[in-house]
Amino acid sequence: MAAEATLWITWGLFAIDYVVRLVIAENRWKWFYRHLIDLAIVVLPMLRPLRLMRFLTILALLNRGAGTRLRGKVVVYTVGGTVLLVLLAGLVVLDAERGSGGDIQNVGDAVWWAFVTITTVGYGDYFPVTLTGRVVAVGLMIGGIALIGVVTATLASWIVERVSDDTQRKTHATEAQVEELRDEIRELKAMIQELRPAL
Repeated sequence: MAAEATLWITWGLFAIDYVVRLVIAENRWKWFYRHLIDLAIVVLPMLRPLRLMRFLTILALLNRGAGTRLRGKVVVYTVGGTVLLVLLAGLVVLDAERGSGGDIQNVGDAVWWAFVTITTVGYGDYFPVTLTGRVVAVGLMIGGIALIGVVTATLASWIVERVSDDTQRKTHATEAQVEELRDEIRELKAMIQELRPAL
């Protein structure tokens, strides 16, 4: 009994919502034509769950903002992590290489070596000779490849979002222009129908 009453109240709210939106629309026929699915939802009870599909549009808008924030965080974390990794790797290699007879004997050389290694340039002017230094070098090279991947993926994601937004804007503009042209054609047809008897 309570469930049936809830269903009737819900149906009534849908019907009231539909009628109110139809009444306040500037061009009622145009609104009616564009919202036939809403009419079907009110008339046919089995289609009422389709009303929930409107939330997908809201979620898409929220997701777009979340994607931008996420990319911003990824960039900040990547830059911070890279700087920390270069400094840490440089200090570890300096500690391992100092006194071993290798080329890396001061902080400047160690940081330069770490920076060159993480960018995968690898000039070869400085290189580790100890096992610990070489293990750090391998880790730094893998980190450099991961860094390039993150930067590329972030840039690609940003470009894809921009292109998608631009395409959507153009599509909406084109649809609006087509609809305006259809309205003008209808008005011209009506004017022609009115002028025919006079001719």
